[in-house]
Amino acid sequence: MLPRVIDSLSFLYLDVVRIHQDDTGVCAEITTESRGRETVYLPTAALACVLLGPGTSITTPALATFARHGTTVVISGMGGVRTYAAATPANLTTTWLEHQASAWADSTRRLAIATAMYEQRFGQAPPGATLQQLRGLEGQRIKALYKLLATQHRIGRFRRNYDPNDWDTQDPVNLALSAANTCLYGIVHAAILALGCSPALGFVHSGNQQALVYDIADLYKAELTIPLAFSLHASTHPEAEARRSFRDELRLFRLMPRIVRDLQALLAPDTATPPDEDSEEQMVDLWDPVTGLIPGGTNHAPT
Repeated sequence: MLPRVIDSLSFLYLDVVRIHQDDTGVCAEITTESRGRETVYLPTAALACVLLGPGTSITTPALATFARHGTTVVISGMGGVRTYAAATPANLTTTWLEHQASAWADSTRRLAIATAMYEQRFGQAPPGATLQQLRGLEGQRIKALYKLLATQHRIGRFRRNYDPNDWDTQDPVNLALSAANTCLYGIVHAAILALGCSPALGFVHSGNQQALVYDIADLYKAELTIPLAFSLHASTHPEAEARRSFRDELRLFRLMPRIVRDLQALLAPDTATPPDEDSEEQMVDLWDPVTGLIPGGTNHAPT
C-alpha cells in the first residue's frame, strides 16, 4: 500500500546529482571530491514533493516512477528559492477538483470560502464584513505581528520588502522570509496537486497559476515562516538557514496533513473525506444531465 498524501514526507531538495532508475528503485548519484561517487536511494512512495535544483538530471524511468507514486516533481532554482515548472501525477481522481471548480464558479460560495480563509487566520469576522474589510483586518494583524517580533528581537522598525531584481540588498529578515515562503509554496503546491485540485483557481488571490497556493500558504505564514525569519535577523546566510530550519520545524508541525484537512474542509465542509479513510481508485465515469454520473467503460448502445 502506498502512503497517503497526508502521511508523506514534505519535500526533498536535490541539486548537482543524477537521478535514475535501477533494478532496486530510484537513486541519486552524488559525486564529491572527498568520497567519490555515492548512490543514495530515494523513498519515492513516501515523498510528496521533489525539488530539482540546478545541475540535476533525471531519466524518464525515474520520472515515471515518481508519477506512479503520486510524487510532484518541481523544477526549481538554487536551494528551491524559485519554482519554474512542475510535473503533476496523472493517476488522480477529479473529486476535489470538481468541488473546487464548482465553488470557484459560484460567487456566493467563493465569497464564503474566502471569508472562511480570513477567519481561519484571525478568528471570527465581524457580522456583515465585506471582503475589503477582511483584507484590512488581515493587513492590521500582519503589521501588528511584524511590530511585535521586531520588538522581541530588538531590530527596530521592520518593513516587508520583496524585490527579485534587487535581491542581494535586502536585510536578513526579508531574505529569510522570502526563502522560507518559497519552501512553503512548494509544499502547499504539492498537497494541492496530490488532491487533484488546480493551483490556479484561487478564492482570495486571482490571475496567477499559483493563486490557490498563495491562498493556502497564507494560512500558515504567521505561525511558521514569519517568526522563523525574524529569528534569523543576525544570520550571515539567512536564506540557507531559513530553508534548513523550516524543514526541521515541519517534522514537529506536521504541515502536510494539516494542509490536506484544511483544503478539504474549505472546499466541501459537509462532504470532506475523513483523513483516516483510504481513497480508492475510481474508474472514469460519464456525465449525464439527468442522473449525474453513469458508469464508464460500458457500451451504452441500445440493445
